[in-house]
Amino acid sequence: MGGDHGHAHGKTPLPDYRQWKWEGTPLEVVQKKLAGKGLRDPWARNEAWRYKGTFSIPISLKDVFLRGFKYGFAAFVVSLAVEYTFFPPEKSKH
Repeated sequence: MGGDHGHAHGKTPLPDYRQWKWEGTPLEVVQKKLAGKGLRDPWARNEAWRYKGTFSIPISLKDVFLRGFKYGFAAFVVSLAVEYTFFPPEKSKH
């Protein structure tokens, strides 16, 4: 179903689900609280990726505002240089 037609190309390989562990993440606290009530969250492993690798690095307000600043500033300087080189400001005759 879904128009697969048995072709293997074009499919995105999925990572192995066993690589994600909820141990050592904030999900561990949730699992312990649930275990105290005789419950467990079987989907915790599916959320563990949020706390591992590059996803777990906190982003500050400085990171948000300065993300493309150096490239933007360089483009601004180049555009000013082009504008003043090819279209110099006219001197007013007052």
